[in-house]
Parts: sequence; C-alpha cells; structure tokens
Amino acid sequence: MVQTMSKPLATQQEITVSTSRFGNLTIRHENIITMATPFLGFPGSKHFVLKTHGAESPFMWLQSLDEPDLAFVVTPAVSLVPQYQPSIPALVRQELDAAEDDPLEILLILTIPHGDPLKMTANLLGPVVINSEKRLAKQVVQDPRVFDHCWPVFVEE
Repeated sequence: MVQTMSKPLATQQEITVSTSRFGNLTIRHENIITMATPFLGFPGSKHFVLKTHGAESPFMWLQSLDEPDLAFVVTPAVSLVPQYQPSIPALVRQELDAAEDDPLEILLILTIPHGDPLKMTANLLGPVVINSEKRLAKQVVQDPRVFDHCWPVFVEE
C-alpha cells in the first residue's frame, strides 16, 4: 500500500494508493474495508475499497489496497438474485462485530469472460459479507450442494 503520510494507517484521514486499473486513488480512512479473513489465495490482501463502476451501473470494483493488481467485480446480491439467502453463521457475525439483527451487505463476485459479457457468472458459493458500519468483511463459503460458484447471470430463453 502506498501511503502519502508517514503516520500509521489508523491515524490518517486519507491515504493515496497506486493501482494498476485506476491509477492513484485517494481514499478516506472510513471507506477502507478490512477483511476479517483474507480471500483464499490472496493472503496479503486485507484492505479494500469499493469503487463504483459508473453512476447507473449495478457493478462495483472491490479494489485491494495491498495488491495494486487485485480487484474483483462485484454487485449487491439483492440486485441480481433478490431471493438469495446465504447462511451467515453466528461465528461469522462475531468476526464481523455484528449482532444477530445488524444488517449485513451481501456482495457477489462476478466473472466476466473477455469479449463475451453475456456469459457472465456470479459466485453464489462464496458471497462477500460486509458489516458496513464497522467496515469489516469476510467471504463466507456456502453449501456447494445448494449454491453454484458459476451461476449464469444471463440465461437464454
């Protein structure tokens, strides 16, 4: 993470990071999302920021602040699969510092094949659960007998 000040991250109002996709980003400290557990395969990436794709777009980028080349395309689950109800165990709520009735944001990671966006899939097996108030997140693996990691977003009729 490239920082503009010599103060520790926790005491800064803003940081500037260099990313491969968006160039330099200046991020307010309160917008940083910390992973309670890093994504599988990305142990060095614990800090992220959500960046909108466009004003009217349902898509966002979950950009790593620790690895400039790492960004996931995500969308709120409710906008894509309104009936989606992933299991969020009490232990996960504890890791996210969320009470049983605290609202949690559920994001789905999308895979968009280069040159063929109609074959886009959503990962229902591993949603990203965010406690927006505490800025804590975790990818929560679901039951593979119930949820698909390559759920087709567009289906031919």
